[in-house]
Amino acid sequence: MLTSKMIGTKITEARKKMQISQAQLAEHLFISSQAVGKWERGESLPDIITLNRLAEILGVTLNYFSENGESASSEKISTESSEEQSAELPLGKPNLSNGKAKKLSWDMSSGNWGDADFSGLKNLQERFSSSNMQRCLFIGSDLSNLLLKSNNIDSCDFSGSDITNSRIQGSNLVNNKFIDCKLNEADFSGSHILGGDFTGCDLTGVTFKSGGFEKNTIANAVWNRTTFSAMYLADLTFEGTVEDCCFENSAFKRVTFRNATLTNTFFKNKSLKNVKFIDCQADRLTYEFLKNGKADLTGITLLIEETE
Repeated sequence: MLTSKMIGTKITEARKKMQISQAQLAEHLFISSQAVGKWERGESLPDIITLNRLAEILGVTLNYFSENGESASSEKISTESSEEQSAELPLGKPNLSNGKAKKLSWDMSSGNWGDADFSGLKNLQERFSSSNMQRCLFIGSDLSNLLLKSNNIDSCDFSGSDITNSRIQGSNLVNNKFIDCKLNEADFSGSHILGGDFTGCDLTGVTFKSGGFEKNTIANAVWNRTTFSAMYLADLTFEGTVEDCCFENSAFKRVTFRNATLTNTFFKNKSLKNVKFIDCQADRLTYEFLKNGKADLTGITLLIEETE
């Protein structure tokens, strides 16, 4: 797994290739030289915005900082003297031997990331697949419209992020926080989601298909046009309004609907005997779906339909 010490070593290597001091690097980043020293000793990590600037200044890509990234020597870093570097490297600009602006190109896929802060990340553009991420922060990030495949995501925090219209395929998500996230129209396919916190999430139009959804906290979540298809659902408590949702060919274990109002919600399952309803209300259509699935209806009150 990539550690802060490994990233610090890579920063040191690239800086020395450029023949600039910690103080000179700090000046171009508008930070203290002590902060650079802490990075290089592995005592702390730069945030993602600073890491972007660091890559530009050192003439490397962000992929250089990954576990299997290229070496600093492969980036054709200038070996001019420190005096020449200081004179020719204007503040806030990357140093490039040809004098032309270099478009930052990076790919964080197939990497191991631990304890990294990617909060506020934007413009990801599908470059985080096949990665192992542990205890990383993605707070307030724009992760919308992405295709993310084969990720192992453990104990990360996505609170307040926009994940709308994204597709998460074949991934393992364990003990992650999605508090107050926008997940509208997202698609989770072939993914196992365990021990997550979805408190206050907007799950409007989300599809969960062919995977597992277990032991997740879902308090105050918005359930509207949400679909569970061929899913294993376990240790869950649904509350509040469940509207225009679909539970199809899914397996239930210790699933409870408590103080919930279910309207126009489709249940197509061979057996709903493992689903418990406590102080719930349902419209006629939903009630008949539940009845057909042999659900225990004693905890459900039929909603009275208004007549003109």
